[in-house]
This record gives sequence, C-alpha cells and structure tokens, in this order.
Amino acid sequence: MSRLFKTYFYGFLFLGMLPLGNICQAQNKNSEKVIESTLEIISISSLERKVVYQRDIHFEAPNWTPDGKTLIYNSKGLLYKIPVKGGEPELIPTGTLTRINNDHGISPNGTQMVISDQTETGKSLIYSLPISGGEPKQITPLGPSYWHGWSPNGKTLAYCAERNGNYDIYSIPLEGGEETRLTSAEGLDDGPDYSPDGKYIYFNSERTGTMQVWRMKTDGSEQEQITTDELNDWFPHPSPDGKWIVYITFGTDVPSGKHPANKNVMLRLMSLETKEITTMAKLFGGQGTINVPSWSPDSQQIAFVSYQLK
Repeated sequence: MSRLFKTYFYGFLFLGMLPLGNICQAQNKNSEKVIESTLEIISISSLERKVVYQRDIHFEAPNWTPDGKTLIYNSKGLLYKIPVKGGEPELIPTGTLTRINNDHGISPNGTQMVISDQTETGKSLIYSLPISGGEPKQITPLGPSYWHGWSPNGKTLAYCAERNGNYDIYSIPLEGGEETRLTSAEGLDDGPDYSPDGKYIYFNSERTGTMQVWRMKTDGSEQEQITTDELNDWFPHPSPDGKWIVYITFGTDVPSGKHPANKNVMLRLMSLETKEITTMAKLFGGQGTINVPSWSPDSQQIAFVSYQLK
C-alpha cells in the first residue's frame, strides 16, 4: 500500500473521531483569545512537522520566499520575516500602513511583495512594495479587496473583492488600472491562486451549497469543480511544480461562507494527477493558518500556523 493511499485511508478513518470545526473580509476575529501561535513546516512526503517559531502572540499566514530561506507573516497589523531555520523575527517596514491583514504575498522573482491593508480608508486595499520594505504603492482603486494570487510572469494579481454586495474573483495589472471581474456566481468566491504554468486560477466557491475548490482559465472561462465532499474546503494553493494543491478544510459545524479563527481544521493535499487526497495534519487553527501561498520552492514542504487558546 503506497504512503499516499495509506495516509488518505487512515485520515478518512480518523475523520469521524475528530471534532471539526468567514469570508475573506473577516480578519483577525477572536485573535484576542489566542495565547500561543506556532509557525510550523510540514513535509508532504513524511508528514513530519517542525516548529520554526512559537510565541504567546497572535500571528498569521506565512509566505515562503522563492530563495527558500525566509518566511514572512503578519502580526498585529504589521509584517515580519524570520529565517526558515528559526531565530528571531524582524520587522519589515511598510511606511504609513499599519493595518495589514493576512492576505499578502511575494512576487515570483522574489523582489516585491503585495499586501492588503485598511489603514487609509477602513476598507482593505491592495498595495505593492519592495521585498525589503518601504512606502507601499496603491494598486486597487476600490475596496474591500483582498490579494491572493500572483501570475507566474509577475504582471497580474488575482484577488477577492466585494462589489455591489457580492464577493467575486477579480484580476488587475500589477501596475494598477482597470480591474477585471472573473466570476459572477451567487454567493462567495474567494482565495484565487495561479497554477505555475499560468493557465489556471484555483479558487474556492460555495455556489454548489458547500465551500469547494474550483479552477478556471485565467480569463474566467471554463470554471470547473475540483473537490466534491460535504466539508468546506478553502484557499487552494498549487505547488510550484504543478503536481499538488494544498488547502484547508473546515467541518460541517462551520457555515460554508465562513472561515473563522479557532476551529479544528485539516490541512489536505490533492494530487492533481490522480485526484487522491491526503489528510496531512489535523490542528487547531482556521483563519490565519494557510490563507496565502506558503509552499517551499522545491514543492516538498508547506508552512502554516497553528494556535492554542487561554
């Protein structure tokens, strides 16, 4: 029996033994209850977990830099970086913006970052800045907008945005300009991330009743459902080698349009070749655990955050 099949089989058996557990604009809810956050790395082959950093403060959403050396996360409205091997975090300067949420990421060439922040208007807007920090440049003219994906050629961003009462997927040039609406289904579409070949955008949608993983061409055409279960699957991230997607799964006790903090969740891995699903880890987390792309450059590990409460 292969390791992948065994992991899937036993993960399925144990699912019923675990008590399982909002939309993209619900940032940092219940974070005041968190006594300890743990930044971890998990291997997709051995499922071994390694602690990088652990403190009694709330932090979220690690990004892995393309050189494989650094993890970037947000905490209390600011950005920090820490070596993958561990150590003490270092503040990344973000100028006048001090209300950064957990929708941030790194350009494919590793020279820039984008952040989602609500300092200026009270609604989340998307900005760019150098990877080392600096004064951010506004990209999206309208809010709320929450970044999630960067095209492999570095020219286009994909994000979740509320316009006229509905949350859909949009894209916009990195340099700013007119945004393009890519989805129009009733209900919430969220969490867009590009495949490494630039052909598809993976995202999550509740259009069929539960939150499931979908994908579409980058122009919004050929939308197709990828996962089909009774649980709620969020934030799919394709691996850099294009072989896998990782996503976070909430239980049936969580409404399909919500991804709250402080819930029992699963990190799951799907082979895009065989469609087999592995339950990689069961943990206490949710909002902030794996909102944004967090694959290692070699596609062998994933960074995430787990929590403990008072």
